Amino acid sequence: MTVDEIVRRVRERSARLAAGLPVDPPPLGSDLSLSKVTAGSQDWRPASVLMPLVKRPAGVTVLLTQRTDDMPSHAGQIAFPGGRRQADDSDAVATALRETEEEVGLARQFVDVVGEIDHYRTGTGYEITPIVGIIAPGFTLHADPREVADVFEVPLDHFLDEVNHKIGSRIHQGRERRYYEMPYGERYIWGATAGMLKNLHFILTNGGDRT
Repeated sequence: MTVDEIVRRVRERSARLAAGLPVDPPPLGSDLSLSKVTAGSQDWRPASVLMPLVKRPAGVTVLLTQRTDDMPSHAGQIAFPGGRRQADDSDAVATALRETEEEVGLARQFVDVVGEIDHYRTGTGYEITPIVGIIAPGFTLHADPREVADVFEVPLDHFLDEVNHKIGSRIHQGRERRYYEMPYGERYIWGATAGMLKNLHFILTNGGDRT
């Protein structure tokens, strides 16, 4: 898929969401979407992540991080750079760009923000706004060792191929929880990160089967 096509489809989705129009297909909305469990009402804490799509000669890749093993939440998991919205962040884009600079040292002048896609709620009480950005070549990274153990790239085509979309499950608080897994080699990509990638897959491929 070309960068131009990615940009067109994401911008179309972003515009419909901003206008409050229905979207097709409907998004995978939370960690509980596959488990037939209602998330319940709560005060969701706003957060943002950057979904960095890197322009490479061989094709577009997705930049991801692996969190350190001593993080207070989601230790060791693979994630997009991002975090909780701060009081001085003007909007979701500002949060995503600030957090990305802080976590991996990716300067914002290398990020062409395309738009936001469907929100995603986590079992830890966050409502995440994913911001899709096209990353220009020539950037350098300086990961914060307190938060990030590794930064790596995966070909976007890996996530666009449904052969690589698995559904895992585990028992949590007496109930079965089901979630997407999209392993790549030794990298175990699952949970919220895989859920947001599944939504991106829906957008870029004009739908898909969740079952």
